Amino acid sequence: MTISLPEEILDALANSGRDLSRAALEALALEAYLQRRLTTAQLSHLLGYETPMQADAFLKDHGVELEYSIEDLERDRETHRRLGL
Repeated sequence: MTISLPEEILDALANSGRDLSRAALEALALEAYLQRRLTTAQLSHLLGYETPMQADAFLKDHGVELEYSIEDLERDRETHRRLGL
């Protein structure tokens, strides 16, 4: 995907020192997550994270309060049982 920006906007954003491609990807992923179009697992995969905790940290850094239901707990317990943890 290519995004065209006016030169002055590009210069202003580039001066922040951030990788603009990564910043755009993160903004897109965060917005999709907030609109419930991506699951946490999909968000994690899209951003290249290796653990769920990295996705949780990303969301926390962006002010998103995590929802953890009883179903999530049971799913995690089952995963731990299967992995012998």
